[in-house]
Amino acid sequence: MLGEYRIEGRRASEIAASVERGVGEGALVPGQLLPPIRELAAVLGVNPNTVAAAYRTLRERGVIETDGRRGSRVRSAPATTARGSLRVEAPEGVRDVSEGSPDPALLPRLDEAFAAVARAYAERPTLYGEAPVDAEFARLARAAFDADGVPAGPVGVASGSLDAIERVLAAHLRPGDAVAVEDPGWGSLLDLVPALGLRPVPVAVDDEGPLPDAVARALRGGARAVIVTDRAQNPTGGCVSEERAAELRAVLAAHPDVLLIEDDHGHGIVAEPPHPLATGAGRWVFVRSVAKAYGPDLRIAAFTGDRETVDRVLGRQRLGPGWVSQLLQRTVVHLWTTGAVDPVAVSAAYGERRDGLVRALARRGIEAHGRGGMNVWVPVADETGAVSRMLAAGWAVAPGARFRMDAGPAVRLTVSRLAPADVEPLADAVAYAAGPAPARSYG
Repeated sequence: MLGEYRIEGRRASEIAASVERGVGEGALVPGQLLPPIRELAAVLGVNPNTVAAAYRTLRERGVIETDGRRGSRVRSAPATTARGSLRVEAPEGVRDVSEGSPDPALLPRLDEAFAAVARAYAERPTLYGEAPVDAEFARLARAAFDADGVPAGPVGVASGSLDAIERVLAAHLRPGDAVAVEDPGWGSLLDLVPALGLRPVPVAVDDEGPLPDAVARALRGGARAVIVTDRAQNPTGGCVSEERAAELRAVLAAHPDVLLIEDDHGHGIVAEPPHPLATGAGRWVFVRSVAKAYGPDLRIAAFTGDRETVDRVLGRQRLGPGWVSQLLQRTVVHLWTTGAVDPVAVSAAYGERRDGLVRALARRGIEAHGRGGMNVWVPVADETGAVSRMLAAGWAVAPGARFRMDAGPAVRLTVSRLAPADVEPLADAVAYAAGPAPARSYG
């Protein structure tokens, strides 16, 4: 069953460590069946309860999985692009509305900003030992946080939202810990959580954000962290309303030891104001990326939070990459201070396309969702069939499987490249592909 590898140990911790060592060395491969509890106990000369405790620890750490009478197996290593691979390649002549990229026409030009920063850099280059966060970047980011009601806290910089979230999770959690995540939710995040050895717990959402009862169940079940998208939730376009934020704060108040991570995904592209859940108590982080409003290749996210969490993240960051490029930080500062992006105009442009499509679908009896941002979420009865029929009709859409765990089948459409003349033909194609879907929550 195990080939030449011998599991060793007399205590549960030693047995678990032996299995983990075998997995790490490649001697125990993904999918490999482990000995039954009583059989291994007899070989090691220990009580079966000791082996059962070791297996339980390994399950909690995400090393193995148990399927009833079929026994326990080494878990498959999480793929770094598992959900990203669930995509439809648009052949020639097919319009691609599957990718969540912003409209290039709404992104600012970067040549002037880079040139200005390069001139200043020539006079004073960044050297080792300097503060990792540019002082002006921190000042402007903190002022924006203050204006939106985000509690006081130090400012850090990461290479995008996902980088910030990963670092915060790693700063507080251990493999096997449970994390409450939105379902449907950001596909990259749904891949990241298990890749860190953590256990994702799906939380249903609607147009106003995570459902309070679902969050409460996840926290009662032992989730040690919860991740919430404040605006333009990917893929549903949901935005946390003021009323929902108050309900969620009440739920979180009953679990003061839970880590709260907020991702302001819609910053700069959504007219809806944010309603932060953080109150300043406990462990919390609020993250803002510049990717959607200023360009995906500006890999910068500002974050704030309680002092201990921010210190942990920045301290660990110093031991790895050191800091996020000061050149990029100062480029963003230049874009902010020169008003290179008009958030009102950008949000209006996306809103016109998004709302126009949602209304056109409603006229055809199709349920669709999208309060903010550039995505529209359409529940369907047959996801694979809908994707195929859309492709035949000349449109490539994103299958909902990229974004969901327990939520029902759906497709996601990105409106960032739509022209007004595209709305009605696209709505016709969706109606043909999906057919009327019964009204339901996303969960």
